[in-house]
Amino acid sequence: MKKIFLLFSLLFGVGNLIAQEQNQGTVTGVPFLLISADARASGMGDIGVATSPDVFSQQWNPAKYPFSENKLGIGLSYTPYMSSLTNDVALLNLNYFNKINERSTYALSLRYFGLGETVFKQNESDPGQAVTPNEMAFDGSYSLKLSQTFSMSVTGRYIRSDLKIQEVDATAGVASTFAVDIAGYYQTAEISYKNFQGIWRAGFNLSNLGPKLNYDENSGSESVLPTNFKLGGGFDFILDKDNTLGTSIEFNKLLVEGSNGVTTGLGLEYLYQNCFALRTGFYNDSNGMENRNFFTFGAGFKYKTVKFDLSYLNSTSNQTTPLDNVLRFSLSFNIGDNAADNIKEEEKISN
Repeated sequence: MKKIFLLFSLLFGVGNLIAQEQNQGTVTGVPFLLISADARASGMGDIGVATSPDVFSQQWNPAKYPFSENKLGIGLSYTPYMSSLTNDVALLNLNYFNKINERSTYALSLRYFGLGETVFKQNESDPGQAVTPNEMAFDGSYSLKLSQTFSMSVTGRYIRSDLKIQEVDATAGVASTFAVDIAGYYQTAEISYKNFQGIWRAGFNLSNLGPKLNYDENSGSESVLPTNFKLGGGFDFILDKDNTLGTSIEFNKLLVEGSNGVTTGLGLEYLYQNCFALRTGFYNDSNGMENRNFFTFGAGFKYKTVKFDLSYLNSTSNQTTPLDNVLRFSLSFNIGDNAADNIKEEEKISN
């Protein structure tokens, strides 16, 4: 990406493309925190607060981790952004979780949003200076089972935004701040019905509570964080030992002055022998924002401890979105399929 005008469209327009109520005057800093950063959630309508646990639960609801079937996991996701205009803007997501014991889990994650490279020149003979604006967030969470069916978590987040460019603004600086998330998750054991087994799920996440970002202490140009509240529920139809159909619904509200309305996401996930998955979903904005309504599709494949997921987004509006017709990819490694049993054995050995 070598054109300056494209960089400025990214720097000053990315918030309008991601944040949920821009047409009503709501603008936040670090809007990349609102992008669905993993392929599984992206394939189910950008939802995850009450879906079954996986490696990438950190962004959606870390309170899900204690219910994971695995002792620990590592995951990496890649999301290209505005791929129709450039090939060097993307969101990278790295996750790690580890179950300390049957009740508690800690997790770490890193999200890096790179806005590509631009070369500034004074004239044609000037070799120029390359700049690479970027934003990142580093998270650490701790989750605890308060009962056999309910858990809660707290997350601390360091946020760094390096968007302003000194070649354009000599007073430009790097903005950083911190934020906190509070989340809860409910999941029942398998319940017997007439022709199938079932599991009920529910969850909430209040995220990005923290001070504003300040790029220039002298100008007072502050940006609020995208404080957000998610609430959702779901039910897994366990049809037999090989076939499971997961259904989920999620409501999302941006808790920023000037924002209105609630967005809704619907997701379906079909699992065969816990090795192959097909997913679809729909995301709808109640404010009628045409560029925030879309269908999603996805698939997943698991071989032993390795899992690969991909997803695809198709907008239902006439206006092109930054993630329209984009494939997202996730790769994860899960260790210890029967986590609770493994932990018990480790505790026996240590004692």
